Amino acid sequence: MKIKTVFRVLSLICLVVSVAMIFPFCIALYDCSHDAGAFGISIFAGIFTSVSLSICGGKDNISMGIREGVGVTGFSWLTASAVGALPYWLSKSVPGYTDAFFETMSGFTTTGATIMTDIEALPRGILLWRSLTHWMGGMGIIVLSLAVLPFLGVSGMEMYKAEVPGVTAEKITPRLHQTAIRLWAVYVFLTLTETIMLMFGGMSLFDAFCHSCSTIATGGFSTKNNSVAYFTSPYVQWVIIIFMFASGVNFSLYFLLPQKKFRDFLSDEEFRAYSLITIFSALAMSIALYASGMFSGIEHTLRRTFFHVVSHCR
Repeated sequence: MKIKTVFRVLSLICLVVSVAMIFPFCIALYDCSHDAGAFGISIFAGIFTSVSLSICGGKDNISMGIREGVGVTGFSWLTASAVGALPYWLSKSVPGYTDAFFETMSGFTTTGATIMTDIEALPRGILLWRSLTHWMGGMGIIVLSLAVLPFLGVSGMEMYKAEVPGVTAEKITPRLHQTAIRLWAVYVFLTLTETIMLMFGGMSLFDAFCHSCSTIATGGFSTKNNSVAYFTSPYVQWVIIIFMFASGVNFSLYFLLPQKKFRDFLSDEEFRAYSLITIFSALAMSIALYASGMFSGIEHTLRRTFFHVVSHCR
């Protein structure tokens, strides 16, 4: 394995995570919250680590083989979580570094598990960082890095194959970094669209953005102890249901829509199977629950079941 290649890519991962911390750092400064210092130290530590790894990686153009691709993919999650855990730990939002690492790893992998018990007691900077770890991990920090790797003289095709699930790694465009950029463009568009629609439902900008990050990333983190149940608005819940379903679709299919290839989109086997399983399961559960009298009203029953099914099918 070419260690220098691994070091160079890991330095980029550290830099991406550190730069992302600037946004919650600004929120913490605006709120005059105690976590501002924690983010400041974390950003400095992340950039220092990035520079150190970059120096170890050298400046020569280096090719990446299968071993390097697999190695970078594995170590990227560990490195990102190690740096991303610092704000939790330094701000004392969690009891210790182990808990902070768990929370961060859960965020980046969009697992959704948490050790937090009182979410609403946390400062907004920590809540935003919690949502951003979800959002970056949803599309993948590695996919984001692929957009920049060519400028570092590193070929990322093997890393792309190791990161992207499936039998074959489908490239939307001939150039890998263009594929990564376009995937992130779709990702950002869906996030901003959901944020705007949630704000129309009465959500604050902060809550709308955090829940959009969690929804599009297919995660589960929320800014409220009761999660989405806190918002009793049927409109808000239906918007989240729609975007949860949309985020479960293969993002490469969305590139067919601007080309007006609607039939190709709807006839895709993966999309059709996903849609049929989701709709059939939700309707079957709705009939059973409505017949049992557990929920009052057809709309209420459909909303509850579709939310439950979509959040698990994606």
